[in-house]
Amino acid sequence: MGKKTLKLLHSIFAVERDLIVGGQAVMEGVMMRTPSAYAIACRRKDGSITTTAEALPRWSDKYRWLKLPVLRGGATLVQSMALGVKALNFSARVWEEDNEEKQAENVAASELEPALATGTTDEDFTKAPAKVVMPESGPSKKKGAASSLSAAGSITFALLFNVLLFIAAPLLLTNIAFIALGWADAPLLTADAGWWTTLKAYIWEIKPHSWLAFNLIDGVIRMIFFVTMILTMSWLKDIRRVFEYHGAEHKTVFTWEKGLPLTPANATGQRRQHPRCGTSFLMVVMLIAIVLFSVIKFDAFWMNLVVRIALMPLVAGLSYEVIRYAAKKESGAIFKLMTMPGLWLQNITTQEPDDEQLEVAIRALEESLKLEPETA
Repeated sequence: MGKKTLKLLHSIFAVERDLIVGGQAVMEGVMMRTPSAYAIACRRKDGSITTTAEALPRWSDKYRWLKLPVLRGGATLVQSMALGVKALNFSARVWEEDNEEKQAENVAASELEPALATGTTDEDFTKAPAKVVMPESGPSKKKGAASSLSAAGSITFALLFNVLLFIAAPLLLTNIAFIALGWADAPLLTADAGWWTTLKAYIWEIKPHSWLAFNLIDGVIRMIFFVTMILTMSWLKDIRRVFEYHGAEHKTVFTWEKGLPLTPANATGQRRQHPRCGTSFLMVVMLIAIVLFSVIKFDAFWMNLVVRIALMPLVAGLSYEVIRYAAKKESGAIFKLMTMPGLWLQNITTQEPDDEQLEVAIRALEESLKLEPETA
């Protein structure tokens, strides 16, 4: 085998990494995930950093059959969603605690001002009855159950929202467009056709002249919805702060992957776009969905809708394998091409962080790595 061939193969497949880390931005903080643990770090309003960390083996370590290709993608996705909701809930609690403390300080100050104005003495305060704050009652098991129920509800809502916005709506719009433009065969409508007959003609039965074109347009509409949603979110001040922490997460991961000391100075110079980001994963999901849905199709809207929903675990599993391979061999040309759309979109979903945000991301990664057997 010639040197040029070896060089080409190396360019395509590159070198694998052993320990892969990732994370997620939350409210004023970052969650970092290592193979066997996770940690969340949040910046409080007083400038301090609060953290929580826990060992969390992957489901595939407990159930070996979940290590099978494609299946492991679905399992990882569900576990990641559950952990993501848990991280968001933690950051929300920190934010609420900070606000409650601020409100308590404001109330205390407002109560003190009249006393100072009327010349109330310290003796008067000692005579006043003290307010007793009782601790929250109820066993911790109930709180844990409520938290689990809340997480399950959040995941269910997110799944339903995504099904409606990114599967049902694009499919319906594509159906209507193809029939209106004459690009599909549909039942003929008479002038006196009722609403039910008209509805069936547009969404019940459809035979596009080209299923490839149908799914390409369906996929383009899906991507337009996704990018529009991301752009709209980026205009919100609080979401922009989350995007800055997202950039801090990526820069910190790059710093660790290059073997550099985890410091804000080293992280500042790293890229904020990472090929293993969830944004890249979603873009790969949309591209693979176009291909798979072009092969498996039916001449009825409702059948296509049901099948597309049923195939999403397979689409997610295949997308995970692509991203996983790209993460281990990210210097390869083929995998760079596959993750390019996601990297482009990260120009929106990540923003340049400051040193304080980098400190939070670094703290989260350090706390998670402490629980790793390989690095402890």
